[in-house]
Amino acid sequence: MRVVSTPVMPRLAAAVLFLIGLQLAVPGVIPAKAAESAQLDPERVVRSVVGITATVPADSQSARTLGTDREGSGVVIDGSGLILTIGYTVMEASQIQVIAADGRSYPANMVAYDPVSGFGLLRAEMGFSAPWLRLAGPGAVKEGDTLLALSGGGNRGATAVKVVGKREFAGYWEYLLDEALFTFPPIRAFNGAALVNREGRLVGIGSLLVAEAVEGRGLPGNMFVPVSALEPILADLLAYGRRQEPARPWLGVILREEMGRLLVEKVSPRSPAESAGLRPGDWIVGVGGQRFNGLADFYRKLWGLGPAGIVVPLEVMRGSTLTPVPVTSADRVRFLRLNPTL
Repeated sequence: MRVVSTPVMPRLAAAVLFLIGLQLAVPGVIPAKAAESAQLDPERVVRSVVGITATVPADSQSARTLGTDREGSGVVIDGSGLILTIGYTVMEASQIQVIAADGRSYPANMVAYDPVSGFGLLRAEMGFSAPWLRLAGPGAVKEGDTLLALSGGGNRGATAVKVVGKREFAGYWEYLLDEALFTFPPIRAFNGAALVNREGRLVGIGSLLVAEAVEGRGLPGNMFVPVSALEPILADLLAYGRRQEPARPWLGVILREEMGRLLVEKVSPRSPAESAGLRPGDWIVGVGGQRFNGLADFYRKLWGLGPAGIVVPLEVMRGSTLTPVPVTSADRVRFLRLNPTL
């Protein structure tokens, strides 16, 4: 696959996307008939992708790990200025600015944050206007597809990428996706980047740079959260700012998986784990009287015990001693400042 990657201004970006669209019609990549029926509008796609800057109070929980000055991208998904991004870019922000394709900056308010999917929703104000992209449906992308990854703001650019994996993703911060999209080559301005198919529909939102885009191989790439995870919860997010279902039990630990066991690397200040006496260097070997096989299995067994607030019986190795550590879990959202921009 020939890679097209360049920092671009709006008009140049449209030209690059048009050339990429022609490239996607090469036999063996997308059949000619499918290419003829594609509805890719380069100018619309480019203008729908915005830059985002966020300022976060220094005493907020996420400032310790994510910093106080953040930049990323987002995608306009309706005619009212609603913007979808990856939540950690704007989480706990006291001030948010959206940078349109023409370089103009607009204030934005936080609408919702969903810790389960990782999505964040904003609404730009003060006369902001931009085209919006439709969301691709479930099953709209498969391994081997060539898509467009677009970033906004000061890192505005367009890259042709290939989907090299569709599999579960377990994050060390108590996060699990049943299915994530992995792409190659890697793009640096990944957080909140748009992954767009040949019809100009939004397929995914950029989340991470990963060392293994292809499982078992040292091939770097990016992980995108599929937008199919948004549709079932969008009405809740717009109406209530969060999904309307019992919150998962949250411990407040950063974990590293080694040989199926989990090493506690960090404990969040004021978290349930800290209150229970869990500390860095502990090895979690059991939960709820059950053994587990790796990070994803641990999360499923943890969340299967009940909703946030339940006491989670952990088995912890400290040195050569097996120690029971009961942790009274909590709702993660209650530890975050999610409405300081309102």
